[in-house]
Amino acid sequence: MANKDPLMITDKDEMRKWSRSMRAQGKTIGLVPTMGYLHEGHLSLIQESHKQTHLTVVSIYINPGQFSPTEDLSTYPSDLLGDIQKLKSVPGGVDVVFNPKNLYDYGNNDNGCGVGLDQEGGKVVSCVETGGMGHETWVRVERLEKDLCGKSRPVFFRGVATIVTKLFNIVEPDVAVFGKKDYQQWRIIKRMVRDLDFGIKVIGTELARDDDGLAKSSRNARLSPDDRQKALSISKSLFKAKFAAENGQNDCQELRNAVIQAIHEAGGKIDYAEVRL
Repeated sequence: MANKDPLMITDKDEMRKWSRSMRAQGKTIGLVPTMGYLHEGHLSLIQESHKQTHLTVVSIYINPGQFSPTEDLSTYPSDLLGDIQKLKSVPGGVDVVFNPKNLYDYGNNDNGCGVGLDQEGGKVVSCVETGGMGHETWVRVERLEKDLCGKSRPVFFRGVATIVTKLFNIVEPDVAVFGKKDYQQWRIIKRMVRDLDFGIKVIGTELARDDDGLAKSSRNARLSPDDRQKALSISKSLFKAKFAAENGQNDCQELRNAVIQAIHEAGGKIDYAEVRL
């Protein structure tokens, strides 16, 4: 049934109380963690949760712990009312939207995001630490977080693993659904759940793309028409490399170089390009 109004919960104790009440009734709960500004990719995660559980919770929370002060926390797109309408349009809807104000608020923060170095070791830190929130405990998946995206975003996966752990402890789901667009993130969450013995099934769904091939992303809303055309070089070069590999090209360096060249020619800048078997 579409147009189902979800229960809005902002308090973590109330969220936990709801989940425990539902589980006492024999209901299973699926969690779809998001940072909002939802698109069709997010909605497909909800549909997968419907297949797995009786009830679905969607969290909408822009997590400051995964942003360094030089990144786009302050400009990350947000539209809660629009998100609610999108959630109501999903067949079957969602049961709860968990939209906390600040999951790192222990009563002593200024909610800011200042400079990005700690005062002791000169290490890059997150907006949680520079905001004076008093949060000191972090979850790390030490090997998997270091490579690929982790090279240029040293606080990102630490922040993701920590906030997902917090959400798991608050919502207490049976199933959690993530998109494989953020493939490294999905693998890190799966490893964290295994290593820390969470009783949660982690499901990954396939990447969703727009008709022109661009991977769906909340940040796409910030692309100019010209930038969007340039961004298409990413999917085009990856599909071309995939086709070449499926047809006998087994030189990983040549495949990688072809992707890098195509993106550079389109005016893009490479963070990393890797071929993993």
